[in-house]
Amino acid sequence: MKKKLIKLLFRSVLVSLVLSGPIYAQSAAAPSSAPSTPVAPTVTKGYPDFADLVEKASPAVVNIRTTEKVVVRQAQQGFPGLPGLDDEQAEFFRRFFGLPAPNSKQQPAPNKKAPQEEQNRGVGSGFIIESNGYVLTNAHVVDGAETIYVTLTDKREFKAKLIGADKRTDVALVKIEATGLPRLTVGDSSRVRVGEWVLAIGSPFGLENTVTAGIVSAKSRDTGDYLPFIQTDVAVNPGNSGGPLINTRGEVVGINSQIFSRSGGYMGISFAIPMDEAMRVSSQLKNNGKVSRGRIGVAIAEVSKELAESLGLAKARGALVRNVETGAPADKAGLEAGDVILSFNDRAIDKSTDLPRMVGDTRPGTKAPIQVWRKGAQKDLMITVADLEPNEKTAAKKTDAEGSPTANNGLGVVAIEVTEAKRRELSIKGGVEIQSLGDGPLARVGARAGDVIIRVGDVDIANLKQFEATIKAIPKNKAVAVFLRRSDTTLVVPVKPVS
Repeated sequence: MKKKLIKLLFRSVLVSLVLSGPIYAQSAAAPSSAPSTPVAPTVTKGYPDFADLVEKASPAVVNIRTTEKVVVRQAQQGFPGLPGLDDEQAEFFRRFFGLPAPNSKQQPAPNKKAPQEEQNRGVGSGFIIESNGYVLTNAHVVDGAETIYVTLTDKREFKAKLIGADKRTDVALVKIEATGLPRLTVGDSSRVRVGEWVLAIGSPFGLENTVTAGIVSAKSRDTGDYLPFIQTDVAVNPGNSGGPLINTRGEVVGINSQIFSRSGGYMGISFAIPMDEAMRVSSQLKNNGKVSRGRIGVAIAEVSKELAESLGLAKARGALVRNVETGAPADKAGLEAGDVILSFNDRAIDKSTDLPRMVGDTRPGTKAPIQVWRKGAQKDLMITVADLEPNEKTAAKKTDAEGSPTANNGLGVVAIEVTEAKRRELSIKGGVEIQSLGDGPLARVGARAGDVIIRVGDVDIANLKQFEATIKAIPKNKAVAVFLRRSDTTLVVPVKPVS
């Protein structure tokens, strides 16, 4: 009886499900009182596939191995293992065996060069930019190398000739004797965007044809005088130096050059030389074997917000002239210490580091307009760019502040007239010398005894009486730029005089 009842119930439920149809289908077909709005499909982008790009670009990336010659030490002759002998025993070995005594020092034969052998010095990367064998790499990869070997992906190895290297930009150009080589397409590094995908190909730790990928983290990263680096998070390690940084279009946009590391390995920050800078350098290396750069003969500093306000500039920009080299192009053009250079050759200067790059990229002999901010107004000058001399020292000397007794004027200094001898020594026309200073406004910004105050705001200081009157006339709580002459350097500091 129970079995029949269970069968009847089972049939009843089965018939009900068949007649009503699937539950999800019934719900989908149910009428709605409001018209439905279709939802746009969500597009989820995955990681880019670099396989085709790498396959095409890899043959143009090379391994660079450098060697140097080292002196070979000859093994000592004799009977190893015996203790050192006295003079009589040594003479015995010399006479009867024709050998030097065991463990005795051998003197090299006069006028005979010690033998040398070739030894591996380092490993780096590079890439072919011309099919006739021109290869770009880093200057530090080939620096000091006796011989440079370039190995292609097909295992062919060539002895390369160094065309030229520029240590300032860390760019080197080498040449191998081959034709019909694969080459990389040079991209426009000025179009690189922060956040775009890039990859590096090279030989980290000597491992050839290694590919890593990441994104551009920042642009125009200032870590040197002439280079606004491209910063990435691409894994770059020792051996990647000189290899290409490639965008998703297969164009090389930079040369991997540096990493930030506390351990010597990759830590998430790497820097690449922009290709527009690298190609300018390589062109000069190819044509001249060296790079010619312009110079104007000034030492500069950054313009801070406080200094800009004290000089009357609307915003902090430009390059502050701390010193003008006597007889240099800047001196001949009329630039003065304390000027703020706002533009050079019709190009605006946003940061002080912009100026060395602009001047360096200018061909020596070029006449260029230069705009400066002086005494609250713009002034236009014309300057003739000179050739940059090797190891030119234009940086101002660093000094330390010293303390002195207190003074009662608004700057907290005791000043005296400048002697005629000191004026000639410092090449100045006027000013007052700081004899002592206490814990006042000038002491807090680094002034010291012996400095000469040559200008306050827009007023050139001629003597002590004028200096005292100028200080008293400064409005309360208003910052003013004070110009200090120290040795061959002019310091400009923003100061708020006290009442």
